[in-house]
Amino acid sequence: MKKLLSSAVTVILLGSSVTVYAQDTNAASVDKQTPTTQKNVDSSSIAINTKNPYSMIEGAANKTFASFHKEQAKIKADPNYLKVIIQDDLMPYIDSKYASYKVMGQYLRDSTKEQRNNFVKAFTSYLITTYAQAFTEYTDQKIQFSPAKDFSNERMVNVDVQVIEKGRPPIKLIFKVRRLKDGTWKAFDLVAEGVSLLSTKQSEIGNLIRQQGIDKVTDTLNEKAQGSISSQASEKGK
Repeated sequence: MKKLLSSAVTVILLGSSVTVYAQDTNAASVDKQTPTTQKNVDSSSIAINTKNPYSMIEGAANKTFASFHKEQAKIKADPNYLKVIIQDDLMPYIDSKYASYKVMGQYLRDSTKEQRNNFVKAFTSYLITTYAQAFTEYTDQKIQFSPAKDFSNERMVNVDVQVIEKGRPPIKLIFKVRRLKDGTWKAFDLVAEGVSLLSTKQSEIGNLIRQQGIDKVTDTLNEKAQGSISSQASEKGK
C-alpha cells in the first residue's frame, strides 16, 4: 500500500501529458466538459484560480509538471533543484499549516506556540523533500480530472481524479480541499484508493511524538527534509 500511495502522489504531480476536463470558473457550472491535453507548457503562463477548488487543483498540477519539463537541464545537473520547483509551484496551494496541525492531533493542545511553529516549518520542509523525491519516479501517465460540482455553499470539497496508465487499472485519487477565510482554497490531504495520506502520517508521527516528544520529532523531520534528492537513473545504475 505504501508503494501505491507513493506512486499515486508521483503520478498526480508528474504525468508527462495530462488529459483533463477543462473546468468552468463559475462555482455552479457543471456543463459538458471537453478533454484537453497540457504538454510542454511554460509554467509562468498558467493562471491558477484559487477561488475555485477544482480549477486550483488542476492548475497547480499543470504548473508543477510544466516546470518539471522546462527545467530538465537544471534537474539533471542537480536533482535538488526539484525542491525549488515544489516550493515555488506546488506548495502555495497546499495548506501545510492545517495539515501539520492535523498530523499533531491530540498533541497540538499540549504544545507551545514556538513548538507548533517549529513543527509546521519542519513538516512543510519534509513535504517539499518528499514530493521532490517523487518527481524522480516520473513515468508517462495521464491524469483525468472529474467535472466540477457546485461548491458555493461548501467549506470543504473532494476533487476526484483518476490516473490513467496503459495496461493498468485507473488509480482513484481524491484531493481534499478547504476554503480559507479569504475565500481561496487550498489542498490539505490526498486519498489514494481509500487511504488518506494525512491520516497515515497522523498515525505514524503521532506515535513518534508520544514516544520521543514533539521537539525530537521536529528535529527528525528537519533532518529528513535536508536529505539530498537522488535520481532514479543514478539509483538504477548502482
